[in-house]
This record gives sequence, C-alpha cells and structure tokens, in this order.
Amino acid sequence: MLPDVAVEDLRFDVRGLLPAVVQQHDTGEVLMVAWMDAESLQRTRELGETVFYSRSRDELWHKGATSGNTQRVVDLRVDCDADTVLVLVDQGGDGVACHTGERSCFHRRLPLRRSAPS
Repeated sequence: MLPDVAVEDLRFDVRGLLPAVVQQHDTGEVLMVAWMDAESLQRTRELGETVFYSRSRDELWHKGATSGNTQRVVDLRVDCDADTVLVLVDQGGDGVACHTGERSCFHRRLPLRRSAPS
C-alpha cells in the first residue's frame, strides 16, 4: 500500500500549477499531460473525473464534458518531489484522449539523432 500525501504538501509552481500525467490504469498507456491547479485537483477528487486548468483559456476544463470522452479517475499518485501528479484513469467515451481524435496525445514520434559510426 502506498503512503498518503496531504494536498498541503504538494509543490505547485509559481503559477500555482502542477503537471498531471494521465495514464490508462490497466495498460499503462500514457494518454496525455495537462495542468492542474488546486481547484481543478479538488474538483477531480470530488467528481471522480479529470478536471484540468487550461493555461490558454485561463479556466477550468472538465475533460470530456463536451466530447463525451471523460476520464474516470481510478487513482491519484504523487511523484517523489510532490510537484507532479499521475492520474490513473479509465478513458471513457469512444476511447479518445487527444483533441486531434487520436487515443493518446503521444501519437507522433521524434526520431533519435544518431551519429554515423566512425
């Protein structure tokens, strides 16, 4: 069993935000990364679905409220520095987490740059 962390112990950045890594709970697939402030984290815990803070719109954003692709929260975990949360979810709707229509926001690859052998 993992030890509990108090919300007061979380280390929000100077803007009052924490990165939130969202992962499918049963497969480990990383679906997206978003931002949470104290209010969105509180709403996520109360609602049992992800609520994020949109930096571009400067407002809270209930994931899937419009599209139906909600994310049911299975567990919340905090990293060793208490400055990032891992949100384990069951991706709802049609299984799409990304606004592009892809299941995961990580659907593109950046090739490694390898030097020629000498």
